[in-house]
Amino acid sequence: MAVLEMKVPSPGESISEVEIATWLVSDGDYVEKDQAIAEVDSDKATLELPAEESGIITLKAAEGDVVKVGQVVCLIDTSAARPAGSTAPTTEAKTAEATPEPVKEEKAAPAPNPDPIKTDSYAAGSASPAAAKMMKENNVSAQQVKASGKDGRITKQDVIEAMSNGFSTDAAKAWGGSRNQSREKMSMLRRKIAERLVSVKNETAMLTTFNEVDMKPIMDLRAKYKDAFAKHHEVNLGFMSFFTKAVTEALNLYPAVNAQISENEMIFHDYADIGIAVSSPKGLMVPVVRNAEQMSLAEIEREIKRLAIKARDGKITPEDMTGGTFTITNGGVFGSMLSTPIINPPQSAILGMHNVVERPVAINGKVEIRPIMYVALSYDHRIIDGKESVGFLVKVKEMLEHPERMIFGSKDPLEVLLGL
Repeated sequence: MAVLEMKVPSPGESISEVEIATWLVSDGDYVEKDQAIAEVDSDKATLELPAEESGIITLKAAEGDVVKVGQVVCLIDTSAARPAGSTAPTTEAKTAEATPEPVKEEKAAPAPNPDPIKTDSYAAGSASPAAAKMMKENNVSAQQVKASGKDGRITKQDVIEAMSNGFSTDAAKAWGGSRNQSREKMSMLRRKIAERLVSVKNETAMLTTFNEVDMKPIMDLRAKYKDAFAKHHEVNLGFMSFFTKAVTEALNLYPAVNAQISENEMIFHDYADIGIAVSSPKGLMVPVVRNAEQMSLAEIEREIKRLAIKARDGKITPEDMTGGTFTITNGGVFGSMLSTPIINPPQSAILGMHNVVERPVAINGKVEIRPIMYVALSYDHRIIDGKESVGFLVKVKEMLEHPERMIFGSKDPLEVLLGL
């Protein structure tokens, strides 16, 4: 008998341990090479663990166990033959019948059901372990998800698609009327996020400054060029690329906002790696757009879209989320009017965007209705002075209200023409 020991691979630099979030197979199942057999949580992301060889698996760790990188978590008997009549299992579901019982000769085989979704099957409406975990984390009921798995089973991809498409209010889960309580262990990722947020509040001199931005120039520009932009670049023109471009120009003028503290030293960066907070089924992720200062609006939009899709599909990696020098978070997509975002360590500042609301403002002595967004900059006062933080946010505001200045390095085009 040839037995392969499967060890936990290193998910990334500085990660020494992971948590077994979900086993996607059962002890004694036959697994195929490269089949996803488990989901593991690190303090930065959730990753799938693929089988290194085909064979019968023996689990050596339980769900919820914290294991070291390099530790053996399962054994695979590579000499075992695939059970007769079985097919390669899917990567989504933990198959409850990996070794089907042979049909007895005295019983006639049942007629095939032309409907692929068997309503009388025990699997109808039930969820795979990975799907069930995601549904529990996001408070999604089985009635809100359209099952596409075998015998009506709900797969992880079904949950992702349902969350992406939104839910009908008729199918929303109502209060049960009971006074029951339930307990759920925090994932390693959630525990790490909590630890980092508390440390930021305790270890930094965090302060927040606010301003408002008249979004009319950006909205007029988008309305005029969005179709041509989408046709030429094959990507939509959104607010985030304008904000990212404005931030990179302002960071060039105020390098301390792009710096960080390391013991008794300040580390300055001559590049802008911008973290963009995106929502995912696992929670808020912050993938990094690297060298954003060198990108065009179209390149920024493409990179944000690529990273957002990876986060939504659960394929984001620790490498995608490390090394940022500044972060942008947009609570406006959820309806937030104003907030004080928390710094993403070891960075020294974060910009919070909010929803756009029509408000009366004074323009040249007259009251006009304009689309206004409140913006907030939280910063570490140990390294960034008030003058720099306010100046940075004012410069971002100026470039958003005069988009042409992004082309000329935050200067007025007439000043460039006159050599001022």
